[in-house]
Amino acid sequence: MNIYYPNEKSLDGITDVCIAAHQDDIEIMAFAPISDCYESDERSFAGVVVTDGAGSPRTGEYAGFTDEQMKQVRLLEQQKAADIGRYQAAIQLGFPSSEVKNPSNKAPVDEIYKLLTEIKPKYLYTHNPADKHETHVAVALRTIEAVRRLPKESRPEKFIALEVWRALDWLPDSEKICLNTEKYPEIAAELLTVHRSQVVGGKRYDHAAIGRRLANATFFESHDTDNCSSMNFGLDLMPMIEDDIPVKDYIDSYIDKFRNEVNNTLND
Repeated sequence: MNIYYPNEKSLDGITDVCIAAHQDDIEIMAFAPISDCYESDERSFAGVVVTDGAGSPRTGEYAGFTDEQMKQVRLLEQQKAADIGRYQAAIQLGFPSSEVKNPSNKAPVDEIYKLLTEIKPKYLYTHNPADKHETHVAVALRTIEAVRRLPKESRPEKFIALEVWRALDWLPDSEKICLNTEKYPEIAAELLTVHRSQVVGGKRYDHAAIGRRLANATFFESHDTDNCSSMNFGLDLMPMIEDDIPVKDYIDSYIDKFRNEVNNTLND
């Protein structure tokens, strides 16, 4: 585990934690809490990256880098993002993706559980369990398992799944958590471009992430003016935790709602 503290060398007082699969996932999906904490006296942000970055695709100037070199590059990029976003901590667990995707390997769950026990965040964020990236889904499942282990009194007040490789625009509007991302646009852009190893090889995550936020804000409401210029969508995971609902059943319930909404429109 690597813990980087841009300022205060402590995990005390952290209110918002995002647990993500890869370096740059935090900056793609969790800019709303990052910006909410940026100049706040009441809230502070920490990012947790579960995997080591060794399996990153690489082209251009990074084409000849070994897995060990890429791990170091991505670790440093995440630390630079923590500086830019004024995180209280950037925590990198350093697991290979294969270990995280193995449900019988409890080491990632144990590490996440230890962190949640120590930090006790008020607000917790992770990947959308309906994401199409297998490692993202695995991190969501390991995080959910860790939260289920916590005593009820120690669980976060909010537990929200966010969008990266699959958007959440398919959720019924009444089920969407709308997270305002319009503050600090220069910081939003810089947090994405700092992950240079990811954007210089033809995958413009910086453009795509900001474009999705703009599109979400405009296409959210068809019969009203925009309430904000940029937003991410989230899915509330707390009912699943509180009622001890299996993840598949919980996601299926939202897919059913989506299907019903489409069918009702077709039947009008």
